[in-house]
Amino acid sequence: MAKQKKGLWMAGTAVLTFPLFLAAPYRASKEKKAPFLYRNFAHRGLHTEDKSVPENSLAAFAAATDAGYGSELDVQLSKDGQVVVFHDDTLNRVCGVDARVEEKTYEELCGLSLCGTDQTIPLFTEVLACVGGREPLIVELKGGGRNDELCEKTYAILKGYQGDYCIESFHPGIVAWFRFHAREVLRGQLAAPVESLGKKNLAMRMAAGCLLDFIGRPQFIAYCIGEKPFSVKVAERLGAMRVAWTSHDSKNEEGNDAVIFEFYRPKPKYR
Repeated sequence: MAKQKKGLWMAGTAVLTFPLFLAAPYRASKEKKAPFLYRNFAHRGLHTEDKSVPENSLAAFAAATDAGYGSELDVQLSKDGQVVVFHDDTLNRVCGVDARVEEKTYEELCGLSLCGTDQTIPLFTEVLACVGGREPLIVELKGGGRNDELCEKTYAILKGYQGDYCIESFHPGIVAWFRFHAREVLRGQLAAPVESLGKKNLAMRMAAGCLLDFIGRPQFIAYCIGEKPFSVKVAERLGAMRVAWTSHDSKNEEGNDAVIFEFYRPKPKYR
């Protein structure tokens, strides 16, 4: 009877602690968090709602940096392995071309206009040169079929950059790559309601609910504005930084350690 009770107690303990294991983050040091705390980051640069300054353009990053904001940006690979700054998997919405970014060489991408302006898709190195280490960066790595190559090339570029940066991704494997290969880099798990992810694969859908944090052990959770699920709240209570996206109102600064915003002008720092 005693052995049976002990077994039941151990089983019950395992059931109760398993969610904590899944959601547990790594705690970042104060020094590592300091450049990002209580900062507003311009979403894809300081682009405009009328698209006269397009998202993820050199003009948008220059405007954000000149205004004292950090910037959030997206990186992925061209067909010929160049690290380019662009959000969507496809070129339809921003460039009016029915093709995937990964199907075009960088030379081909250079010939495309962003939102009908004179701005074009920049290299990651060009964006870093534009910002010049003046303000911090949040670099999102887009998941795909060449994740290791993207991580290796992005990190190789960042190692030579004289400025503050952190990385984030929806893909748990990308977050894990930085956990094991670049432990000095602050890393974050992007998260959102699972139903908002559409056709994303199962791993990315689970990671978006912070159910795979044990893989990458993120140090911050970047969650979309809205009610947070239990798993995200647990990760935050266990020490993960709280990053909110995409804000359209300064009220979202309350209760968050950093905010990614667009289409308004908050203070660069809110504490």
